[in-house]
Amino acid sequence: MVVFAILALVMSVAPSAYDKMKTSMEYRDVVRGVVTDMRAARQQAVLTGRDAIFAVDLEHSQYGVEGGKPRSIPSEVELRAIVADSEARGAYFAIRFLPSGGASGGSVDVLRHSGDGVRLRVDWFSGRVEQEPVQR
Repeated sequence: MVVFAILALVMSVAPSAYDKMKTSMEYRDVVRGVVTDMRAARQQAVLTGRDAIFAVDLEHSQYGVEGGKPRSIPSEVELRAIVADSEARGAYFAIRFLPSGGASGGSVDVLRHSGDGVRLRVDWFSGRVEQEPVQR
């Protein structure tokens, strides 16, 4: 009887623990994906000698390097972007990376439903991607 009671307790806790783990994994995957794609866009611009664009399309819930395969934004994660006026069109936001290594600048916030998250800032002068916690 004790074994069955312990099994019942474990089975009742497992689904909520799985949901938390899945949400956390999706959040970390988006953070890694955004950082990777921003750095790839910068490298692509420098190597090809042509502008490369990292874009966030909130209407279609996706992000990525323009011309590449877009990544989807899971429903458990929220993205917000701050970019130059010339790089925003409705729910489409872009950060342009230049062959000189610079960028149009901007930031992308990757947030959990709780409001916690990170801000990924792109320096306009150097094109470097930096990560900092979002201040609520």
